[in-house]
This record gives sequence, structure tokens and C-alpha cells, in this order.
Amino acid sequence: MYKMSTQQTLKVFVTRRIPQEGMQILQNSGMCNLSVWDSDEPVPRAELLQGVAGAHGLICLLSDKIDAEVLDAAGPNLKVISTLSVGFDHLAIDEIKKRGIRVGYTPDVLTDATAELTVALLLATCRRLPEGVEEVKNGGWSTWKPLWLCGYGLSGSTVGVIGLGRIGLAIARRLKPFGVKRLLYTGRQPKPQAQEIDGEYVPLDTLVRESDFVVVSCSLTPDTQGLCDKTFFGKMKKTAIFINTSRGAVVNQEDLFEALSSGQIAAAGLDVTTPEPLPTDHPLLTLKNCVVLPHIGSATYSTRGVMSELTANNLLAGLTGSEMPTELKL
Repeated sequence: MYKMSTQQTLKVFVTRRIPQEGMQILQNSGMCNLSVWDSDEPVPRAELLQGVAGAHGLICLLSDKIDAEVLDAAGPNLKVISTLSVGFDHLAIDEIKKRGIRVGYTPDVLTDATAELTVALLLATCRRLPEGVEEVKNGGWSTWKPLWLCGYGLSGSTVGVIGLGRIGLAIARRLKPFGVKRLLYTGRQPKPQAQEIDGEYVPLDTLVRESDFVVVSCSLTPDTQGLCDKTFFGKMKKTAIFINTSRGAVVNQEDLFEALSSGQIAAAGLDVTTPEPLPTDHPLLTLKNCVVLPHIGSATYSTRGVMSELTANNLLAGLTGSEMPTELKL
């Protein structure tokens, strides 16, 4: 842990080493007494509770569980929580609201990077790229064979997007030029912006049954927790591909393992799991038809830099009582 003091008394606790762009803004503001958990690894719970004591502002990541215990440890000075993420399921929103604390988050800026990664994961999964790389390395590549490493293509296919928000729409926009025939989506209500991608608003049941590719990009809520379970996978086509870049808890992983190992569905690509990191002995990692990435949806240098800047600016606005660039409406 390191500290950088100024004459001002606004204590800010930062739960991790964040990209320099954001740190620079905080240091240059001249109003923060910064206390940083100076590591790439998550802050231990005891250190978090200690570090947040008396803080006016908190910068956290999605791996930090900010609950009533943390808020109590912080005490009455805490005015603002700024999270370096678009998701906020790690924050006890009811408790935060009760205490009148403002929350900043980083929507929009990671939309393009996450959408690109989702398309990359989808293609890697349906065209079996990790298997192909492995075969080259282990000597499995012998001669050309008509059906060897065959997968499924997007041309003429039906794609179903669960949750056509910012990221869902960005994914659909990128998939459309691959020659996708129908683009289905589901959510709480029809979206006017779906017209630009000729999106059809359908019930979840229809989407799951008719899609060749099911892409999950909804937020984690009590309604979506465990949404993709045995019944869900049982309705999918045997040739269908399942992709999740939203939150791990939307999927029942035991049911997904069963669906993949029994041939109920063709393959799955995941950028999010429960827990994260996924233990190396997890059953899903024994399957050739399951591609798992280490939650790198927004991992481009520029995106992470912009996220860091936005997180810092949200925090400063919260400390001064001014309008945040992106405030979570509680």
C-alpha cells in the first residue's frame, strides 16, 4: 500500500493498481489524499476494510465486493464509489442508496472492445480454432481430410442475442455483414434501434429453439441469474453454438457441461465463468467443444486507459458534488 498526500484532506482509497491515465488525473487534481493497494492482485478483505476507513471516495473493481460491511468500515465520510467496470453486481446498491452515496461506472467506453471480443470468441468456437492450433502443435495435422475440424459458419444462419443493450447491439451490428439471415433478440421490451439490424423481437423460447448461435449479453439480475440451465440448453438445436460474454452467473455450468458432453448442443464459448478464475480442474476445461477465455472482453490498451480516465473523473465529480460524466442512477 502506498500513499500520496496533499494539503487537502479528501481521502481516496483505490483497491488496485489502475492504468496510469486515471492515476494521473487523480494526482493532478490536488484534492486527493490517495491510498492505493499497489498490486495487480485483488485487495484482501481485511486490507479493504482497513484501507476504506474514513475515506471520502472509493475506486473499486468488479472483483471487490462492496457490501454493508465495507460501507460501515468506510464510515459517514464516504460520498462516492467509482467502479472501473460497466457491471455493478459487485455493489450492494440498496445499502449504497440508503446511505446517499453516489456511484460512477464506465458504460459505453468498453462496448466496441467487448463486441469485437464476442465476435472473435464466436468465430473461434464455431470454426474450432483452438482445436486447430492444438492439432498443429501436437502432430495431429497429417493430410487434408474432407470433414476434419469442420465447424459451423455464420452465412445464412439465425443469430439470437439475449439482451440487446449497448453491447448486444454492437455485437449484432458486427455479425450482420457475415451474411446472417435472421437476427432475433429478446429482452424486457422491443428496442427501436433493432430496426437498423433488422432485429426480430421474439420470446426467449422462440430465440433458443430457432437460433444457430445464441449470444448472451444481458446484465446479471435476479431474473437472469441461472437463466441458461438444463431446460434452456434442452431447447437449443443440436448444431447450435452458445456464447456468453456477459456474467458467469447467468449460466448453470453443470447443466452446460452436461449439454456439451452429451451432444445436446454443438459448442460453447465463454469469456465469463463462475468463479473467476475458473479452477484448472473444472470439468468444462476437459471438453474440446468449450472455449474459455479469462474475462478479457474489454482488454485493449486504449479501452482500459479510457475506462481508467472515466473512473477518475467520476470520482472527482462525486467528491466536488458536481455532475459525473457517467453516474449510475440509483
